[in-house]
Amino acid sequence: MRISLLAVFGLLIAALLNGCTTVRGTGDMGIVIERANGSVQIIETSQNRSLARIEGLGDLSHASVVYSRDARYAYIFGRDGGLSKVDLLTAGIDRRVIQSGNSIGGAISQDGRLIAVSNYKPGGVRIFDAQTLKLLADIPANYANGKQSKVVGLVDAPGQRFVFSLYDAGEIWLVDMRNAEKPVVTQYKNIGRLPYDALITPDGRYYIAGLFGEDGLAMLDLWNPDYGVRKILPGYGKGEKKLPVYKMPHLEGWAQAGDQMFLPAVGQHEVLVVNKHTWKAAGRIKVHGQPVFVMARPDGRQIWVNFAHPRNDTIQVIDTVTKKIIHEFQPGKAVLHMEFTPRGEQVWISVRDEDRVDIYDTHTFERIQSLSALKPSGIFLTNRSHKIGL
Repeated sequence: MRISLLAVFGLLIAALLNGCTTVRGTGDMGIVIERANGSVQIIETSQNRSLARIEGLGDLSHASVVYSRDARYAYIFGRDGGLSKVDLLTAGIDRRVIQSGNSIGGAISQDGRLIAVSNYKPGGVRIFDAQTLKLLADIPANYANGKQSKVVGLVDAPGQRFVFSLYDAGEIWLVDMRNAEKPVVTQYKNIGRLPYDALITPDGRYYIAGLFGEDGLAMLDLWNPDYGVRKILPGYGKGEKKLPVYKMPHLEGWAQAGDQMFLPAVGQHEVLVVNKHTWKAAGRIKVHGQPVFVMARPDGRQIWVNFAHPRNDTIQVIDTVTKKIIHEFQPGKAVLHMEFTPRGEQVWISVRDEDRVDIYDTHTFERIQSLSALKPSGIFLTNRSHKIGL
């Protein structure tokens, strides 16, 4: 009995020293970005509540988040070049570095040991130790006689690799980090004009970059990288009048349902339907405005779409079997992001201009609850820690 009491006392002291006074899991937790305030809220989806706010995270105007493999730590990529490691259990900043002048997102490696950040200024990718945030590799995106390109569409890939696109250069780079001290970089040139974002399929096989400078997309088969990059959906907007693009669509919010993919069309009020086996167009769905995020409910039966300014108060829901819009509603001004709970019974929606995050039932479409938030944008739940490319 004496040994047991001593052991329990030791565990309590260790927990207090670590700042953790409550034993709990993190699987139902997440982060809401408060973009105008340099803060985030830690939220929990089992009881639909906010647990804490963390401030002092810099410019979060285009912030994104990835999680450690144990889902305890969130790595937040700020627009000011800040890389912040946040502890969800203690609701505090574990470490923070300013690694560039302007960054646009990041990724965590397959084994969870490396954090990669894509940068606009200076252009390139920097790779850090996930535990200490020590810089391990600096990969400048050099092209055309010493110029440096903005880097977009950075994702993790199987085989301890990262993939990203060079916006200015029109290239895709594949980085093998199995030896963190000696990165191996493979460059694919002339992939198309102005790749603006990218996605990787859930199985980690295909990396697809959207092209702002031309119709179509560029695809790299990571099972057969020696085949190079090929164009898919060439000329999907041919013969149509281009509309002003107020906000670039996010391909990382793409959707896959069964044998079909649903992608936002650039400069069109359409969602593209693509056969994932042939990579050919299988249809188009006319929608309310220019789509930004086109996201599948986890069971694949519904596609939820939000839109760019000035039509950004609306969400439309598409049935993936009939390809028909089955529901449309207006949560409020400036709907920026959506995030499904892991099994898809709820969706969390940020309504920036009304300082609110809404929670909806995805079967009844009823609003369940609202939480106050300061100019919310991205919502990132911890189940992302077990998914490729998220």
